[in-house]
Amino acid sequence: MNKVTKAVIPAAGLGTRFLPVTKALPKEMLPIIDIPNIHFIVEEAVKAGIKDILIIVSSTKESIEDYFDVNYELESRLRKSGKDKEADEMRKIAEMANVMFIRQREPKGLGDAILYAKSFANGEPFAVLLGDDLIDFDEAPAIGELIDAYEKTGGTILGCKRVPQHLLKKYGVVKPKDKSDAALFEVCDMVEKPKDPSLAPSDVAVLGRYILPPEIFDVLETTAPGVGGEIQLTDAIKASMELRPCYSCIFTGTRYDIGDKFGYIKAIIDYALKREDLKDEVLAYLKEKTK
Repeated sequence: MNKVTKAVIPAAGLGTRFLPVTKALPKEMLPIIDIPNIHFIVEEAVKAGIKDILIIVSSTKESIEDYFDVNYELESRLRKSGKDKEADEMRKIAEMANVMFIRQREPKGLGDAILYAKSFANGEPFAVLLGDDLIDFDEAPAIGELIDAYEKTGGTILGCKRVPQHLLKKYGVVKPKDKSDAALFEVCDMVEKPKDPSLAPSDVAVLGRYILPPEIFDVLETTAPGVGGEIQLTDAIKASMELRPCYSCIFTGTRYDIGDKFGYIKAIIDYALKREDLKDEVLAYLKEKTK
């Protein structure tokens, strides 16, 4: 069984939930204080041992490519100003992984975006990390837990969390093959955004992390457009269950929906409270505002 050494980050979406700022700024570049969200996504993959990363972008997202490139002029100016530490940090960003880019020509859905990674995957299993889902972890990165699950099972792996019933309508919800309270269990079906959450097959939702087998590309190529006229990754994963077993892996760590305004605000507050240079002032301000 091939090791998972590659990751794909789809980042071609329009970011309509954050208009008007996303008219000019990619949603993946929205900062969590002073670090763009996509930096944390790439960092998660790197901490799981992945070095080759393909980011799928659109024609309006050059700033993502610029962020992971070397900026000689900036580094030179920083060093001339005696700011060697800052210059070293800029260099680390460019060297944190072997980051490549490809453009999705048209917005035809997540499944279509994944198809652009076929040559990159080169017949190997690969990780997928969605940029809307920021996962804070203390020890094992979430995608690393999925890689471990893949090495145990050899199946397609869905990164999941248990969510309150009233929120299930926002996500794809898995149906366990057998009733289980384990963190890793086989899945026999998925229901995309159930309109009536009380009829959802479980309380376990898929939240932006996957390990996909190479045959997913063959399935995607024959998957008809689904909701919104787009090629849906969920449809392809369901079809691929006939070829390879699929498992839900309930990862540890705290997940933030960065595509949601309140989720974004929560992430900024929580990350600020973890930083030595900010936590005291932020905590004092929050206490003052909540008197």
